[in-house]
Amino acid sequence: MVTSSQEVALQVVQQAIAALAIWAKPDNQLPVQKKEHPAVTRAKNVLGWKNYSKIGKLSLLFDKVKLSDQPKQYQPKAHYHRLLAIENNNQEYPDIPYPSDLESVQKEKSAFKDKIQSEVLPYIEENWDNLSWLILILEKFGSCLSFGEPDVALVDRAKTTAAVTAALVNNSDAENISLIAGDLSGIQNFIYTISSDGALKSLRARSFYLELVIQEVVQQLIGDLKLPSTNIIYAGGGNFYLIVSGESQQIKESVNKIRQTFNRWLLNTFKGKLFLAIDSIHVPIKALEDKSFANYWTQLTKDLATQKTRKFYQEIDVFLKASPSYEPCRVCHRDDLPSLKPLIRRNLDSSPACWICRTMFELGDNIFDVKALLRSKRSNIKGYVDRVHIPGYYYYFFTEWQQARNLAQNNEIVFLINDWQLEHYKTDNNLLLLLGNYGKESEVEPGRFIRAEEMAEAAKKVGAIPRVGYLRMDVDRLGRIFAEGLDKENRTLPRIAGLSRQMSYFFKVYLNSLAENRYDNFIKYYKDKTIEVLSNAKYLRERERKNLLFIYAGGDDLFVSGAWNEIVEFAFDVYQCFCAYTGNNPDITLSGGISIDDIKFPLYQAAKSSGEAENKAKANGRDSLGLFAQIFKWDEWLEIEDINFFEPEIKKYLHPENKPKLLGVLPFVKKLEAQNIGVNYSRNFVRNLLITAQIQEQALKKFEEDKESKEALGTRYYLHLPKIAYTLARLPKNVLDDNDFRTSLKSPYNAPYFRAIATWIELLNR
Repeated sequence: MVTSSQEVALQVVQQAIAALAIWAKPDNQLPVQKKEHPAVTRAKNVLGWKNYSKIGKLSLLFDKVKLSDQPKQYQPKAHYHRLLAIENNNQEYPDIPYPSDLESVQKEKSAFKDKIQSEVLPYIEENWDNLSWLILILEKFGSCLSFGEPDVALVDRAKTTAAVTAALVNNSDAENISLIAGDLSGIQNFIYTISSDGALKSLRARSFYLELVIQEVVQQLIGDLKLPSTNIIYAGGGNFYLIVSGESQQIKESVNKIRQTFNRWLLNTFKGKLFLAIDSIHVPIKALEDKSFANYWTQLTKDLATQKTRKFYQEIDVFLKASPSYEPCRVCHRDDLPSLKPLIRRNLDSSPACWICRTMFELGDNIFDVKALLRSKRSNIKGYVDRVHIPGYYYYFFTEWQQARNLAQNNEIVFLINDWQLEHYKTDNNLLLLLGNYGKESEVEPGRFIRAEEMAEAAKKVGAIPRVGYLRMDVDRLGRIFAEGLDKENRTLPRIAGLSRQMSYFFKVYLNSLAENRYDNFIKYYKDKTIEVLSNAKYLRERERKNLLFIYAGGDDLFVSGAWNEIVEFAFDVYQCFCAYTGNNPDITLSGGISIDDIKFPLYQAAKSSGEAENKAKANGRDSLGLFAQIFKWDEWLEIEDINFFEPEIKKYLHPENKPKLLGVLPFVKKLEAQNIGVNYSRNFVRNLLITAQIQEQALKKFEEDKESKEALGTRYYLHLPKIAYTLARLPKNVLDDNDFRTSLKSPYNAPYFRAIATWIELLNR
């Protein structure tokens, strides 16, 4: 009989692997399994794992998400996960597995079984007790298969059952388990408010560092509570959720210990800019059975929000204590640290900076191509490219995973970054760490990330103005999606864990893929028409756009820098790929903001500008993008295909105008770029279009109080006609011969988009 939480979790995972193996090859011989622990039996009963549960096709869980305040009736098409393993395939990142139809999935079934038979089954016996290897099998092959219910993935069923089992190991008849959640507050202040030389690489290092802080909090919690890694429901993006036992006193002590340890350290090290909110809540076992688990998840999230309003109240003595003041650090501006030194060790004229900012700057230089992290209490390990200290442990960085593994001792953990290769997990305690970490290599400094000057130069090389773009995006109403998105009958732990996992995969795994390999993850699906969810994709140009650097990507949001023209195209790609990934569900949307700045413009100001544009996009009813100081719905940027997009009052006013062939911003920019009208024609066109937009905007100011009056609508939609006729007459003959372009530009439906079209064309042809 097994006795520890690790052993019972392993037993659950072994049973899931056995189900996978039998599905792939019914006569497969498996290692003998030990007698089932009572906690395993109870957890399986609670979470709906029946003896007759079988593996099958997996329907897309995002299809089930519906938010009640949507006025439109949404009848989703049925989508299914394609039968594809998550793997690197001799490339840096796995391709995005877009959902497909049932017929396509059935065709992939035989090949997928063959793959499991050749890559998994021969190695099961030798790895039967290796939890790390078995979990990776479930992630790689069990993310696209259902188990028990058609929309519950095998990996989610197995991991959540293992988590509940581990929580029940000491009392399989317990009435409660607990949920622990944590939220690192202040991330934006920590990352986005620095100003200095090389701020880009410092920001990248800071976001990476915070990811490690969350990992360390989680590792210390599961270590303290003696739980396996399967009990981590989610960790990343500054948040985490763990399933633990219902033993209240032990949970309370562990949570308090972690809270005090880390908040004292955060206060001393970062002067209170960062704060760890952490709490737990009892969850009746009954809530797992009656589908009310989401209520406890939501309540715990609210409890953390309350904690964040009372940051460091237990450490108030530290704030009240008098402290000396010194010359402020030029990077983070704090003035309580002595001994400032040049930020760049080899450049004595660089900004004087505190030790923390110098550490982050050097880390930003050294994390390029890091493949593995060794977590250790030892301070004397050699051969690493960099290291950081987080309470209790050092994290050593290596560019070769084997080097980290060879140096690990006494069950020390090695994190393998975005590494899906099974053979690298044959040693237990090698854990997969997913990071949204794409960054192009610098041509000026090989072995380092691309610099802002190189991004601007990349734009200049294609004739565009040399500027850097900054993109911020996040998922709209994410909290509501988790709390209310599924029907009450479907708000189960495996499904909520599944939503969380799939959202995390997109931002930590597949964004990398989209940045690294645009053609295979986006363009080809449009051209081949092999994936229905992307068959209507839009883009300006087909070429790659790799001059990007992720500052942060994870959870449900991103902050990415790059050549401005490539950032704009990347934003459109991300939106369309995310929509396709979620089955084009109109209740799951993104909003974003882009700022375009000179390389000398302070990065913290650029972060602020793109954040403000994102906030305005949210205020525009969400599902919007702020760009070129204009806020529109994504459909208005990309192309409006259905005239019913407009409000009924506007359609009624514009009646009997027909929908123009080109409607929206991108169709005009794409048409003009394809016709290569020349710099002089382009400048004249842009100037006249901007003048038209300016006349409209000035005229509309007097209708601020009644934007829907007939006079206001007439000004907005018809005032442009004489000026547009004048503008069109001065374009080259080949453009004028294009009837669709000519008539569409004059259509009143396109009147709101003149400034955005003109600005985009102007910046592309400076």
